[in-house]
Amino acid sequence: MHRRNSGFNILELMSTLALLGVLSAVAIPAFSGYAERARINRAIGDISRLSVEIYRWRTNSGDASFPADLAAAGIGATDPWGNAYSYLRIEGSNVGQRRKDRNLNPVNTDFDLYSSGPDERTVTQFNGGPARDDIVRASNGSFIGIAEDY
Repeated sequence: MHRRNSGFNILELMSTLALLGVLSAVAIPAFSGYAERARINRAIGDISRLSVEIYRWRTNSGDASFPADLAAAGIGATDPWGNAYSYLRIEGSNVGQRRKDRNLNPVNTDFDLYSSGPDERTVTQFNGGPARDDIVRASNGSFIGIAEDY
């Protein structure tokens, strides 16, 4: 008696589909986490580059103060989530709007530069719920990273 192999039986097909389901259940969240980390790292690099450009503008303009906004410095950049980076020159009337750490101490003395992060929401204090995922520049550029890590 010869048995003819003409295709898959139902057991083989079901085990293959189960294996594909398990693999996709592991791979898709891992890829999503990787993509989000890549966006955060790009925002950190952008903020570092923008900080240098702001200081370069200040040096080349011959003015002792920082630009009033990013457009005045000829800088137009969007974060990895498609929103414009937020900039605040800390002089005069803007002092009350500056970013603060969990102890309500201002995090910069020159200018604030940040991205609202993936949720696109923020508040001035870093440990406030919407601000925890912001990508921020703090300690006058000594720290650039996620606000909750500061």
